[in-house]
Amino acid sequence: MGIESDFIWMDGVLLPYDQAVVPFLTSGLHYGIAVFEGIRCYPTGRGPAIFRLNEHMTRLVESAKILGFRSLPYNPGDLSRAAVELVRANGFASCYIRPLIYLSSPKLNLSIDDGQPRTGIACWEWGNIYGPDFLKNGVRANISSYTRHHPNIAMTKAKISGNYANSILAKTESERLGFDEAIMLDPQGYVAECTGENLFVVHDGQISTPPLAAILEGITRDALIHLAADLGYSITERMMGRDMLYTADEVFVCGTAAEVVAVREIDFRPIGNGQIGSITADIQKAFYEVVGGTHPRSDGWLTYVSG
Repeated sequence: MGIESDFIWMDGVLLPYDQAVVPFLTSGLHYGIAVFEGIRCYPTGRGPAIFRLNEHMTRLVESAKILGFRSLPYNPGDLSRAAVELVRANGFASCYIRPLIYLSSPKLNLSIDDGQPRTGIACWEWGNIYGPDFLKNGVRANISSYTRHHPNIAMTKAKISGNYANSILAKTESERLGFDEAIMLDPQGYVAECTGENLFVVHDGQISTPPLAAILEGITRDALIHLAADLGYSITERMMGRDMLYTADEVFVCGTAAEVVAVREIDFRPIGNGQIGSITADIQKAFYEVVGGTHPRSDGWLTYVSG
């Protein structure tokens, strides 16, 4: 399955897929001067519903401000309405949504003030990035040789397109070594996050997750923290060395593309019994109830495409 669709939303207009293009000489392409989001729409008993749409579009606009755009043509509400319009126009029951704000400039230089922000939103049918079997069986990970960005170098609170060269280096290395995912350490050597996912660790029934200082504040991460508390689990943000991963009872990762996936092995060391743990399974179950529209939090976190 590819990333095709009938329409892509570009600067307020629904364009046929093959007409939604940008010029080759675009600063966003050459220098990564762009910000993006990943959002999912799920099938529910009330039709397609987009998970935490407003939060994602708010973070998109905040990322653009962090990158340095002085003004934007659309606010989070505008972009949320555009995403609903796009999903409806494409007729998808479930899909992945990718909004992007990029710099379009007649001068191919390194100043964001020499161009204008342009905005597009695409969507396509896309399952879990690891595939359905990994939701049940978990993934194998390694500690990457690449360090996660320093927060004063790459602005880790923003989803800046250029930042993801760091993730691509780590993910490519990991897969070439035979693993499914890479876990990255921060510049001080503590556990940060994966190439596109936040990470949780379970010891003796207690859940820990790296603090926010050097990681992206994942919206799925925030949802799982709330769901875990609803289930009665204790959650602590704390610095963790890689050795804490090796001795964990459970490790799981989360993100829009990955959803909620157990890590069954790290650096050839089995985590727990090498299978999905009970706490991970409980949180995973609650998450899919939410996005399926059957959880008490569903109405607060879902935007129904049908209105």
